[in-house]
Amino acid sequence: MENYNQKVALITGGSKGIGFGVAEALLKLGMRVAITSRKLESAEKAAAQLKSIGSGEVLALEADVQEYKSQEIAVNKVIDTWGQLDVLVANAGVGHFAPIDELSIEDWQSTINTNLTGVFYSVKSSLEGLKKSEGYIITISSLAGTNFFAGGTAYNASKFGVTGFTQAAMLDLRKYGIKVSTIMPGSVATHFNDHVPSKEDAWKIQKEDIGELVVDLLKMNPRSLPSKIEVRPSMPPNS
Repeated sequence: MENYNQKVALITGGSKGIGFGVAEALLKLGMRVAITSRKLESAEKAAAQLKSIGSGEVLALEADVQEYKSQEIAVNKVIDTWGQLDVLVANAGVGHFAPIDELSIEDWQSTINTNLTGVFYSVKSSLEGLKKSEGYIITISSLAGTNFFAGGTAYNASKFGVTGFTQAAMLDLRKYGIKVSTIMPGSVATHFNDHVPSKEDAWKIQKEDIGELVVDLLKMNPRSLPSKIEVRPSMPPNS
């Protein structure tokens, strides 16, 4: 992918955390970047912070990936504004953790509908634009997408699903010139699941590290495709 200042990216859940870090990295390339949040106020607040970065443009959108129509409207707004869509980063996610006998129906549905069905809706609604641009889809899965743990029934199910979905979509879409990858981070210093990052999180992957990884994928020679990337802290406290 070349001529970055002519490229357009849509990042779901881009108002904070990994999505915000990816937006920062793409703006530094000069790309035009749209970020979504379930609350427009949150997206606009993040966009105001991002506008000082790089030379790219920022578009704040309200969208809920749990609703197909909402995501479709966001995609159409991006294309109406900038005429194209080149990169989708399906990042929006939630985490509910509890033993299966304590996990509520509502938390199960929220996790699956956001983390898995939301990725499907994001990809599905973007395909027409991405076929035209021969673009790139990047989903944010997790090491929990191949490694199960106690209390993770909902989260594991959603992320195992994202990993499998993305790999199958990669095979479906490469005939259109669309590249598809999933990034599977371990511990990341973000506000995920109401965590407040602090200096004690210095050992963790930082949001800008994932942003740099997305840039690396976009810059890779098109003959090569890292379709599944695991990334973990190099020196966790107990190592």
